[in-house]
Amino acid sequence: MDIDVESQIMGNIWKIETSVGAEVEEDDVLLIIESMKMEIPVEAPQAGRVSEIRVAQGQSVDEGDVLIVLVDSNQAQGPR
Repeated sequence: MDIDVESQIMGNIWKIETSVGAEVEEDDVLLIIESMKMEIPVEAPQAGRVSEIRVAQGQSVDEGDVLIVLVDSNQAQGPR
């Protein structure tokens, strides 16, 4: 199942800390949003593999925008 990582605040993408195909752990920082002169890290809600990055550095985002899509680690490995 895909996991959409959404913006919780309006701002600009300051820095992307991951890449497509990267394996991430729960709470890893995926990207940083700058809002009201504050840097707000966006963390992985669970472990998984980054399947899509839907934003670019410098892009403006609104609350609720999908920033990154993760694939559940168990699903990404497939059946054994």
